Parts: sequence; structure tokens; C-alpha cells
Amino acid sequence: MSTSAEQGVRLRAVGYADPVAQQLIESVQQEYVVRYGGRDGAVVDPAEFAPPQGLFLVADVDGVPAACGGWRVHDRVSGTVELKRMYVEPAFRRRGLAARVLAELERTAADAGHRHLLLNSGDRQPEALALYARHGYTPVMGYGMYADSPEAVFLGKDLAPVRGDATGGEDAWAS
Repeated sequence: MSTSAEQGVRLRAVGYADPVAQQLIESVQQEYVVRYGGRDGAVVDPAEFAPPQGLFLVADVDGVPAACGGWRVHDRVSGTVELKRMYVEPAFRRRGLAARVLAELERTAADAGHRHLLLNSGDRQPEALALYARHGYTPVMGYGMYADSPEAVFLGKDLAPVRGDATGGEDAWAS
């Protein structure tokens, strides 16, 4: 998958272990060190981001890797996927790049038949929390290794059903 957009932005699917993806993932890990004092300890298996059970995107701006993000299956039965490693390099922030990556991740997850997207962020990432709020994410129950962390913020969103899919998006996140 590759999409071209205005101002030289190209979104492309890559493997989680791709060197460019790993460079951006290391940058996000360093951001966690600065903001939280340590790396994200959540276990990530690169195979979880391989289609059709997942996807990892890199956004290039005029050929320069600028952002990334991916989704992986969280609960196959409920059609829930988890957003992971959303990141925009500092030099490319405040240009709408995160919103474009997020929209493409939502679209591809819905196209793959998933109905819900959830994520774990943190209270020291106000930019990310504002982005997710603007895009309709609301609080959900905590999960995984950070479920009881006071710094953790858990958000979710029903994905828009794919045309012709009358079952997608009917369940609300309210619990």
C-alpha cells in the first residue's frame, strides 16, 4: 500500500522490523524515556503487524521518514485492534501528519473487518491525547501491563463500518 498526498507526503506499509520503522520506533522509545523516565516495556512481536492481522505504516515527507504507527489484533472475537507506536518526528510536528497516519490506520483496520480500535497513551503526552480526542476517542477500561498505572490513559473508538458492512460499528465503547 502506498498513498500519495499533498506536500510530498507518502504513507507506506512496511514490516515492523524494517530499518526505517525501527529508527522511528527507537525515536518514540527515546521520547518515552524523556517523558516517563523509561522505555515502553510492552512486548511487541513484529509478526503481529504483518497483514492481515496487523499493519505498520511509515509516513515520508519528501522522501524523509517523518512518522509512523501501526495496529495489531487485540481481541479477534470482538474485532478489536490496538494502535501502537504512533509517532511524528519533532521537525514534522504540527503539520497534520499524525492525523493522516491515524486516519489511514483507522481505514485499513476497518477495511480488514475490525470494528473497534483501542490504545494506551500516557498523561505526559498532551499532544497525543488532544489528537485522539479530536478524532472521537473516549476513555475505555485499562488493559495489559499498564492497566493499573496512574500515568496510563486508555482510549477507544468504534470504527466506521466498511460500505456494505451492516455489522461494523454498532457496539458502543461505553462500559
